[in-house]
Amino acid sequence: QVQLVESGGGLVQAGGSLRLSCTASGRTFSNYAMGWFRQAPGKEREFVAAISWRGDKTYYAESKKGRFTVSRDNAKNTVTLQMNSLEPEDTAVYYCAAGSGPAFANSASYRSVYKYDYWGQGTQVTVSS
Repeated sequence: QVQLVESGGGLVQAGGSLRLSCTASGRTFSNYAMGWFRQAPGKEREFVAAISWRGDKTYYAESKKGRFTVSRDNAKNTVTLQMNSLEPEDTAVYYCAAGSGPAFANSASYRSVYKYDYWGQGTQVTVSS
């Protein structure tokens, strides 16, 4: 089992920044690819960003490139999502997720909710206009 706890959400004005963190406990964190997803009211959960278990590969949803940055610190069991130039459309509950490394054979697999085995409880991000 892996337990994931997100933090760093909140209310921010459009154009502002937030830094989300996800801390893992349980099994060896460095064995897992990590992803960030978000879900707005009435919408499906969507991919935001992901990072490979070694941290050498990162993936982003097209609309997030250049605004969001994902990173990880395996020594601290933490993955971080830095979000800049936030827009009201970014308002959602943000979730971090962990998936076993061998399941991620290609970039498409990082974008699939079905590849992740463990999920955090989510943290609310609200961007006001």
